[in-house]
Amino acid sequence: HDQASNVLNDIIEFRDDMPSILADVFCILDIETSCLEEKSKRDQFMQLVLACLNLVSDTLLKERLDPETLESLGLIKQSQQFNQKSVKIKTKLFYKQQKFNLLREENEGYAKLIAELGQDLSGNITSELILENIKSLIGCFNLDPNRVLDIILEVYECRPEYDEFFVPLIESYMYMCEPQTLCHILGFKFKFYQEPNGETPVSLYRVAAILLQHNLIDLEDLYVHLLPSDHTILEEHRREIGEAKQIVRKLTMVVLSSEKMEEKEKEKEKEEEKMEKPPDNQKLGLLEAMLKIGDWQHAQSIMDQMPPFYATSHKPIALALCQLLHVMIEPLYRRVGVLKGAKGAPVPPLQNKRAPKPAEHFEDLRKEVFNMLCYLGPHLSHDPILFAKVLRLGKAFMKEYQLDGNKQEDREKMEILFSCLLSITDQVLLPSLSLMDCNACMSEELWGMFKTFPYQHRYRLYGQWKNETYNSHPLLVKVKAQIIDRAKYIMKRLTKENVKPSGRQIGKLSHSNPTILFDYILSQIQKYDNLITPVVDSLKYLTSLNYDVLAYCIIEALANPEKERMKHDDTTISSWLQSLASFCGAVFRKYPIELAGLLQYVANQLKAGKSFDLLILKEVVQKMAGIEITEEMTMEQLEAMTGGEQLKAEGGYFGQIRNTKKSSQRLKDALLDHDLALPLCLLMAQQRNGVIFQEGGEKHLKLVGKLYDQCHDTLVQFGGFLASNLSTEDYIKRVPSIDVLCNEFHTPHDAAFFLSRPMYTHHISSKYDEL
Repeated sequence: HDQASNVLNDIIEFRDDMPSILADVFCILDIETSCLEEKSKRDQFMQLVLACLNLVSDTLLKERLDPETLESLGLIKQSQQFNQKSVKIKTKLFYKQQKFNLLREENEGYAKLIAELGQDLSGNITSELILENIKSLIGCFNLDPNRVLDIILEVYECRPEYDEFFVPLIESYMYMCEPQTLCHILGFKFKFYQEPNGETPVSLYRVAAILLQHNLIDLEDLYVHLLPSDHTILEEHRREIGEAKQIVRKLTMVVLSSEKMEEKEKEKEKEEEKMEKPPDNQKLGLLEAMLKIGDWQHAQSIMDQMPPFYATSHKPIALALCQLLHVMIEPLYRRVGVLKGAKGAPVPPLQNKRAPKPAEHFEDLRKEVFNMLCYLGPHLSHDPILFAKVLRLGKAFMKEYQLDGNKQEDREKMEILFSCLLSITDQVLLPSLSLMDCNACMSEELWGMFKTFPYQHRYRLYGQWKNETYNSHPLLVKVKAQIIDRAKYIMKRLTKENVKPSGRQIGKLSHSNPTILFDYILSQIQKYDNLITPVVDSLKYLTSLNYDVLAYCIIEALANPEKERMKHDDTTISSWLQSLASFCGAVFRKYPIELAGLLQYVANQLKAGKSFDLLILKEVVQKMAGIEITEEMTMEQLEAMTGGEQLKAEGGYFGQIRNTKKSSQRLKDALLDHDLALPLCLLMAQQRNGVIFQEGGEKHLKLVGKLYDQCHDTLVQFGGFLASNLSTEDYIKRVPSIDVLCNEFHTPHDAAFFLSRPMYTHHISSKYDEL
């Protein structure tokens, strides 16, 4: 035994786990020798173990060997007593119910804790003092620290006005806990309300938002405890898009009236079901609480994990973000946006030092405000007051932007801000107007800013609004379908007799969605020319913005590349172009619509060598200035044309167009302001030959002759308009001499003489007066 003990002692020096292995071996030998009836082997085993007691600790042997063997070895006094003690310990460990320190089990300690937290905190009581008292209570009554933290959060929920007390208290308390403990307790609270009809209290959202803002918990850790999952949200968003497209398909199908009524009733029932009780979305609830306390950074992180505009499509979120924007723009709006003499309702600032800083200057808008507006998107429609404030800020910025005295650095900043303003207009303001229900005031407010933009920028925005915006969001898809459906209803019933009531309906529809409405009306005018007069008369209830949009829609309809400008026989101009030209002349004469875009369009078409659109200029000049081109004149008309302007107007034309003074002045101003008078004259003069030598090769001879005559007639008509409406000084200043016309501009000689004739007449009259 001694030899074995010495060998094992040598081996232990090389292996640290040797005692444990020896104990296992002794355990197996113990079982084997106890089963054998040979007493000698049992005695030898006992002597071996006794010799190795210095190699294996008593603790290991007590774990592995039987109590009887341990008693024989002298390691324990009595095996029976050892067995009883072992059973008691195991029962306590495995079978006895563990106490969780519930409130009713230690009611005195928790009662004192609640009394400590619920006392009046208005005096000299600080969070440090309360924390020391809480520590004493935990030690005295053996309270569970996690349960204590849970109670602190509960009391904080009930006393939200004491942020400055509870936040430092929780922050200090967290030094005694694991970092994740607070997040797990909050997550458990949220999970408690995730039952089918559970409703998470607003107070819990607020507490979670404040703790997030003070970085006491991480958003990523709390986010996983909230329902619904991101996948469920994405599925819901896709379903909404699918439903919107389904509505569009149903509206475009031809359905019998009885079936249509049934469909509408079903849709109404579905909408009512949705409105009854929306499922509790904890992520949106937390987001709303963040926006209310001004925690934009974390709110932005949550919105980034959702589909675009999903969060703000829920009205409480949109209103909370709108309220935050009110606070953000308040100082700047008070300085530059409030109308003279108006007081307005001041917006108090957030009582939160961690909230974003409000904008004091236009440059500050780029930091947070524009970003917030982009997240809000079309749902700015929920707050028309904020909509008007943003527009007034835009208008004030444009006044500053148009000043010439800015330095180069300031100018570059201004250019960046102007680009941002255009983006906000495209992504937020125009889509929001589409979702507003017939708000003429907002339309006029928008025009107040739009009229400061060049028409090129305005038309680009209208193009985006009409062709792209309505496809970006389920609500806008539905609105587009509803507007077209309503426009069809009105246009089917529009006649000369019911112009007033139909005009009012058109006006109401146009306040929010002019692009869609006018696109449909113009498509009907192109098909049915008998609609031109009633439509023109019915447009008197539009806003200034709507008239500008109408001008854009007309130009877009004229520029449609899918429509042929000739009829199938290739000898006459298409009837849709003639109808649009006639409509242009009538509508531009009757209403104060800006002409610059249309005139520039005609000039661009002439530059491109296309003379079909001269028909538009011809109609506009004829209706607005009363100057008519007659193909077959009577002798009396020819004689009248030799007289002055009054005799020409009275006897020279078949149509008696009266009261053209205002409209002809508007046409003249548009031509002079945009320097289009001379370019149009020169382009028409050059295009006469272009019709024959450039366009004529592929066209029918009859059509070429008609286009040549139209070009010549329009030139005569336009030249006559300039001669009669421009003062002699203006005419001489703008029209160059005959040699410049011929040599530099390559104007045909007859056209050059025609344009120079008023100047020669003036020179002759001046010379005659001198003599």
